[in-house]
Amino acid sequence: MFFTRLGQRMIHILTAQTPSGVLYEVDMRLRPSGASGLLVSSLDAFESYQRDKAWTWEHQALVRARVVAGDVPLGRRFEELRRQLLCQPRDSVTLKADVVEMRQKMRDHLASKPADQQQQFHLKHDAGGIVDIEFLAQYAVLSKAADYPELAVWSDNVRILESLQACGVMSAADAQGLAEAYKALRSATHRLALQQQKNTVAAGEFLPERALVTALWQSWLGSN
Repeated sequence: MFFTRLGQRMIHILTAQTPSGVLYEVDMRLRPSGASGLLVSSLDAFESYQRDKAWTWEHQALVRARVVAGDVPLGRRFEELRRQLLCQPRDSVTLKADVVEMRQKMRDHLASKPADQQQQFHLKHDAGGIVDIEFLAQYAVLSKAADYPELAVWSDNVRILESLQACGVMSAADAQGLAEAYKALRSATHRLALQQQKNTVAAGEFLPERALVTALWQSWLGSN
């Protein structure tokens, strides 16, 4: 109960409304069992959920998970558990289908509408954008970490892509191209956020980056 109240208090502080807007966006629906789940659970309960009940998209989220504060020994236990979970062997056909299905659902709800795509490009959610790069990296980790455990070390996209290159899972040209595209698109989203603008740019921007991402998505996941 204490840690639940502490978590609630931290969320309240982090999401405080300031003259410039909300301090931080905090989405706790990504916890086990979503909004109906406990805000705080034991590590054993978390492991049981991840092994027996978690959806593929929850393991994708685990690729990005990292310890940022708190008890150091507990943090180390979590990091080891995370590595074990990510390095589990997976059925490649099922994994690919799950990732493609989730990506399509996100596009259907969050990407630019077909009527708007001639005028704008959504930096995060449109085809060839940030989320495509993130999903590619997550898919690569989940599909290859059983053979290359070093892929489960990092949680940020750039170092994941560097690890994929180092392991020979992805060519240097592809990994470096995706990393540069990711950094360019993220920089643009940051600039727009500071100006309190939406994550959209003119349809003619970032065409080389989008073409590269789209081609690699097709190559790895066979869907566009």
